[in-house]
Amino acid sequence: MGEPQRITGHTHLITLLGSPVAHSSSPVTHNLSFEKLGIDTVYLCLEIGADEVGEVVNGLKRTVGWDGSNVTMPCKNAVIPFLDELDPAAELMDAVNVIKNDNGKLKGYNTDGAGFVWGMRQKGVDPAGKTVTLIGPGGAGSAVAVQLALDGAKKLNVVGRQGKTFERARDLVPRIVEKTGCDAQLFDIADQDNLRKLIAESDVLVNASNVGMGAGSTESLVPVDYLRPELVVCDTVYFPRETQLILDAKALGCVTVPGLGMMIGQAAEGERIWYDAEMPVDFIVEQLFSE
Repeated sequence: MGEPQRITGHTHLITLLGSPVAHSSSPVTHNLSFEKLGIDTVYLCLEIGADEVGEVVNGLKRTVGWDGSNVTMPCKNAVIPFLDELDPAAELMDAVNVIKNDNGKLKGYNTDGAGFVWGMRQKGVDPAGKTVTLIGPGGAGSAVAVQLALDGAKKLNVVGRQGKTFERARDLVPRIVEKTGCDAQLFDIADQDNLRKLIAESDVLVNASNVGMGAGSTESLVPVDYLRPELVVCDTVYFPRETQLILDAKALGCVTVPGLGMMIGQAAEGERIWYDAEMPVDFIVEQLFSE
């Protein structure tokens, strides 16, 4: 890699805004990428709550060298009133995870879904024209659903458990239909006969719930006999690298898209937004995420 990156009076700044942030893998990911690409920027975490985000963003806006931020909970929605513009995904989701500072004009993006679609395309799968069943309409699932619709999915079956997340999805799904024209509907996962039918009619299955997360987990919301070899099976969980759902699908010969693609893809999308730069994805995965 050559000489290690040095912080000077010319070094620019990207921040992560939210709480908690100490566990985040974003600083090591982006700082390694910036070093490899020769971008004179440092990435730092700022621990702030939703009630502080406006004051912090307005301060950063006046800071020479601040090029933008990632935003995580609980600030993804709270930051919006302090931005000048939103991209279509952030507007539909009412949530921002990337800010770009363009000479004092702040634009908010939501790249979680774009990262997921990037992961799909790395496996040769284009969502355009596809029928997709997505399980788990929470934060990750909402982002994925919105981006799949924006990228031309023909039909979107959103499946979830009754509760607060389900009620938020009840509001989001009609807006997806209105803004994108995608045929999107919401279903209760308790109806297993219907879930089997939806998956049977789908080209792509996405687990966007956290079921399957954690070392040694053998949990999956999808029985093996709901799968078939022609189905593309995706997960948003990246620990473990291959969830039980992905293992079941691989055993059947399905094309599979594990969750690491979404995590790396959204990070790469952030660097494209901030610097029009292409993250050295293979290098980052080899250095940080190889098993």
